[in-house]
Amino acid sequence: MNEAAKTDLFGQTIEKRQGVSQNTPSDRTPLPELPKGAFVWPQMLHVEAQNALLSHLREAVAVAPLFTPAMPRTGKPLSVQMTNLGDLGWLTDKESGYRYQSTHPTTGRPWPPIPPMLLDLWKRCAPDAPKPQACLVNYYRDTAKMGLHQDKDEQNLEAPVVSISLGDTCLFRLGGTTRGGKTQSFKLHSGDVMMLSGPARLAFHGVDRVYPGTSDLLKGGGRINLTLRVVG
Repeated sequence: MNEAAKTDLFGQTIEKRQGVSQNTPSDRTPLPELPKGAFVWPQMLHVEAQNALLSHLREAVAVAPLFTPAMPRTGKPLSVQMTNLGDLGWLTDKESGYRYQSTHPTTGRPWPPIPPMLLDLWKRCAPDAPKPQACLVNYYRDTAKMGLHQDKDEQNLEAPVVSISLGDTCLFRLGGTTRGGKTQSFKLHSGDVMMLSGPARLAFHGVDRVYPGTSDLLKGGGRINLTLRVVG
């Protein structure tokens, strides 16, 4: 794919702005003012890019099937299913807890590589950051949620975290860097891209709910969230 084609997929060049993007559709509720270091690009991925990315994910899941992670110590299953792309993958289970490893927990095989179009998107959002080593793939069914948490299992906490939403809309909650502080909630739609960087890199965040039927991208419904991270 040539550079012009990739540019067309991702849409026009947009300026990174705190909390808003210059290509925000007029029929959507404006985003709130976000904390310093948190950015959202509404619909950065056009429908064509979303479908192209979904094709990559189907191929990846055929090699690295979705699995259900579990909480450390209690073994309580998370409500999301997941897999990973890249040199390292994040997972959690009762026995070994939160960690990164280079192989799938069931197949024992290396994770599929991160697709070039995701690496290209990373460069657009975080041009000065090292190349991501991990891409978490979380699949939310209609009732799935994600409690407030920090992304802090990485050795490198200076590099940002970039996430991409595909499929049904979700209600995303974002707080500060201390548990129990003030939070704000806003919707993330299919094609939206979010980045937590700088002072917001360790912000608590989670997903309160998924809105079924708000997208027809995934034939079976639900939401996919991709999270690109630098581990070490």
